Amino acid sequence: MTLPPIQAEVLFHIAGLPVTNSMINAWIAVLFFVVVGVAIKTTIKKRPGKFQNFVEWVFEFMLGFFDQVTGDRKKSERFLPFVGTLFLFILFSNWIGLMPGTGSIGLWQMHQGELELIPLLRPANADLNMTLAMAVLAVVFSHVVGIITIGFFKHANKFIQLGTLWKSFRKGGINILTGIIDLGVGLLEIISEIAKMVSLSLRLFGNVFAGEVLLTVIGGIIAFVVPLPFMGLELLVGIIQATVFTMLALVYLTVATTDPHGAEEH
Repeated sequence: MTLPPIQAEVLFHIAGLPVTNSMINAWIAVLFFVVVGVAIKTTIKKRPGKFQNFVEWVFEFMLGFFDQVTGDRKKSERFLPFVGTLFLFILFSNWIGLMPGTGSIGLWQMHQGELELIPLLRPANADLNMTLAMAVLAVVFSHVVGIITIGFFKHANKFIQLGTLWKSFRKGGINILTGIIDLGVGLLEIISEIAKMVSLSLRLFGNVFAGEVLLTVIGGIIAFVVPLPFMGLELLVGIIQATVFTMLALVYLTVATTDPHGAEEH
């Protein structure tokens, strides 16, 4: 029994760029949603069938869930394409990581003088590069949407309050100290944005990778029947992790598109 390495293994190169086994799973997920999207577009009707009813129910369910965070249906509809895509991609990527052959079917290659099995498939979210890329995208996108919605200076004022600092120097006295404290708090907010990316990526990666290790250990001890409850648990974990990631991304978007405290009064 060989435990999966933390780093995704390289299978081959395309134009000098490495292609890892986790990327294969990600491409399968992307291809699946492309096919589903084309199928929805070509079969949509005024009188929906079972497939269209199911798709519409999924979107309505997500909108209702998002409303609990945004408190505004218009915002939920605006964020649905981005956050909904994240949710479905993460969920499907987690689930196809449980397909038979994932981690067990691969290529035999020489590594450091020893023959090792390089799996063809690895859960996409068991690769820190994937989860970090999605986390950076979610946080950066929230700032872009925030700037577009409330304006650059209002959004920037949530972090670096230079205007407040300048006014405090003009007033003098204790106001100078208050302005410096506000500036320091803004700098801490910038650090917190970096912490968001780190926590989002590590949480998703850690849970998915730990599940892969657990299934490998259980399968190495007893290959039949016993791993089934653990696979069911991983299905549940896949839903929970997809929900946590997307809900946090939705919170970031909601906060970024909300005017700073006191802006309405001004």
